[in-house]
Amino acid sequence: MPLEIVTVPCLTDNYAFLIHDAASGETAVVDAPEAAPIEAALSDRGWTLSHIIITHHHGDHIDGVAALRGHGDVRVIGAAQDAARLPALDLQVSEGDRFMFGNEEVRVLDVSGHTVGHIAFHIPGAQAVFTADSLMALGCGRLFEGTAPMMWQSLRKLAELPEETVVYSGHEYTQTNARFALTIEPGNAALKSRVSAVEDARSAGRPTVPSTLAEELATNPFLRAHLPEVKRGLDMGGYADADVFAEIRRRKDEF
Repeated sequence: MPLEIVTVPCLTDNYAFLIHDAASGETAVVDAPEAAPIEAALSDRGWTLSHIIITHHHGDHIDGVAALRGHGDVRVIGAAQDAARLPALDLQVSEGDRFMFGNEEVRVLDVSGHTVGHIAFHIPGAQAVFTADSLMALGCGRLFEGTAPMMWQSLRKLAELPEETVVYSGHEYTQTNARFALTIEPGNAALKSRVSAVEDARSAGRPTVPSTLAEELATNPFLRAHLPEVKRGLDMGGYADADVFAEIRRRKDEF
């Protein structure tokens, strides 16, 4: 039976994600910005929380962990590298580690850049990756702790996943990201079409997360810094890919 994945809006613009395996009855939440919406979503479906999976240490991704942990035998999983800044972990994981959730294998990717020790969780059998504040819909996270080359390496790692992979990222920032992306590639037809779809979705109150990796590869400027047409548009034809990414990130910070 396929995993069921539910998007749970939290705080002002955060998302948590419930992952339910009907065969085993296990239910995980990826990140816990606050407890109440997650508890409501669990209750509505009659699911019992079994796992809390943490991507990074920022409060808007972990502040609900303590309350959710009180729901019984809940296993908390997070980065070994960042364990000192996370709630107490039952399982510490690192790049290349794998663990089972129900009958599905979960693979751990180090996607440092937004923070050092940020991880993503790839479930190949479900064609899903949970990226939080690394790769985002039409964007990527600010470089609060890592460097541009570090984040570029993380994004390239994610870009190598199968294009049909669904990207579950951590925030509803897509409208602003879309408007910025047009400043980098105003002639990108796929981007213009996506921007229109994003505006329609938000006008109707619909989330723009998740997206597919194929969409991101075609329209997300932070994944496209290596492309000759993007470099030409920035007058950076002879620059290294990571330097072009750094310039795009600088412009977004000032946007």
